[in-house]
Amino acid sequence: MMPPIERPTDAPPRPWYRHLYVQVLVAIAAGVLLGHFAPDTGKALKPLGDGFIKLVKMIIAPVIFLTIVTGIAGMRDLAAVGRVAAKAFAYFLFFSTLALIIGLVVGNVVRPGAGLNIDPATLDTGKIAEYAAKAHESTLTGFLLGVIPDSFLSGLTGGNILQTLFVAVLFGIGLALIGDRGERVLHALEDVSLAVFKVVAILMKAAPIGAFGAMAFTIGAYGVGTLANLAALVATFYITSLLFVFVVLGAVARLCGFSIFKLVSYLKAELLLVLGTSSSESALPSLIEKMERAGCPKSIVGLVVPTGYSFNLDGTNIYMTLAALFIAQAVGVDLSLGQQLLLLSVAMLSSKGAAGVTGAGFITLAATLSIVPSVPVAGMALILGVDRFMSECRSLTNFIGNAVATVVVSRWEGRLDHAQLDAALAGRAPRVDQMAADAVAD
Repeated sequence: MMPPIERPTDAPPRPWYRHLYVQVLVAIAAGVLLGHFAPDTGKALKPLGDGFIKLVKMIIAPVIFLTIVTGIAGMRDLAAVGRVAAKAFAYFLFFSTLALIIGLVVGNVVRPGAGLNIDPATLDTGKIAEYAAKAHESTLTGFLLGVIPDSFLSGLTGGNILQTLFVAVLFGIGLALIGDRGERVLHALEDVSLAVFKVVAILMKAAPIGAFGAMAFTIGAYGVGTLANLAALVATFYITSLLFVFVVLGAVARLCGFSIFKLVSYLKAELLLVLGTSSSESALPSLIEKMERAGCPKSIVGLVVPTGYSFNLDGTNIYMTLAALFIAQAVGVDLSLGQQLLLLSVAMLSSKGAAGVTGAGFITLAATLSIVPSVPVAGMALILGVDRFMSECRSLTNFIGNAVATVVVSRWEGRLDHAQLDAALAGRAPRVDQMAADAVAD
């Protein structure tokens, strides 16, 4: 009898140029060059970036629904589901508030808008009218009612992450409550999940094209020179966000037994995609899969990641208080401690529900300023030109914050596979971009 044929457990290493993160990085660089030297052509490529984001958003609802439903139904213990949700929201509330406070402190110390002495009456507010109108609609009551979809199916087709989350949690709980009779449905949904994630892997092959088009448009439309006009604000925001990630979140990561630098390296393909598209939603499906591969249970990943996209927006929170203080300083408004605390409180509420799409931070800033009369909403015209560049940093910070939150909550629950996490962060786990190649090969 012939001995069994031994097969390698890991796929052979692929050439460096076939890695997704390398392709996205090259695409971003090419987009910057094209946008700078041929701005009209760069602006014309906007549909490439928009098209890729639409492709990803098309698959987000099925990914969230299937991940949450199979996770909750698989747990069966609804008390555990409630416990995970409570821990996740406690984490979100603490670090979101901390991010707002850090933005406020940095704004007072650095004072990036001091000395500009701009008269609000001279500002062109026409371009911010659309954002202000959307912000006016973003009331707390409207937000809460907006979580409830018009119908069960519209929660899956409307493109609203919170509505999808709401429907998925309800269905998952219902499936768990019917016990063994739901086993066949659960197994069927798990099989559908495999097919959906294959689709995600296929769509990720188009990531370099989307990043190229989005970056070419950004540079072509706004120009790198736009940054020079408000360099102090942009530099302050980027440095503050970097410190928040590598110092604050780095300390949290160290307490949980992993390195923030290794986590960033593990997620480099997704981070480059977020950078290229200025949208953290573009990498949401890949983040869900990578966190599961890093030893976080599916049920926890399914709850923490989608809710974090609306409630754990560290980068957006830093931006909101820092930008609000910049505008106040630029137009000569001296905010008292009480007014700044009011600003912080309003920002804490208005930032909830801002999904990871381009421009959401600008809209929530408008909502905050409209409630705090001391700072003129017209002052937002000052930062409109560089908001696109800051949107990228907001999305990156939000993305990393949600990855850390997922690991932390998994560890709190005692369900984190530390060996699997260490293997993933060391590069010994299967890669998502390898799965994309496998999907195409299949």
